[in-house]
Amino acid sequence: MNLFVAKLSPSTTSEDLNDLFAEYGEVDSAKVIFDRETGNSRCFGFVEMSDDESANRAISELNEVEFDGSDIVVKKARPKGEGGGGGQRRGGFGGGGGGYNSRY
Repeated sequence: MNLFVAKLSPSTTSEDLNDLFAEYGEVDSAKVIFDRETGNSRCFGFVEMSDDESANRAISELNEVEFDGSDIVVKKARPKGEGGGGGQRRGGFGGGGGGYNSRY
């Protein structure tokens, strides 16, 4: 099961996240997300756990618990493209303008 972990401390590392979730079961991967331009933590990450039962236990026991100085949020991650929205959209074309405009 893929878990979304939010409200992380800026100092939390992927290794810290792995160690925290390993207490609940086998962790396949743990990754804190960093901004490409600044290199700073975006204060959220993802943890992949092999066993759904362990993952659900981690959600119930770690959600809204203090870790590394921050009260973290842990929930099941949504597949990419599902819900959420928001964020900056890139690409596309600027809109219209030009052409004949009669005011009279």
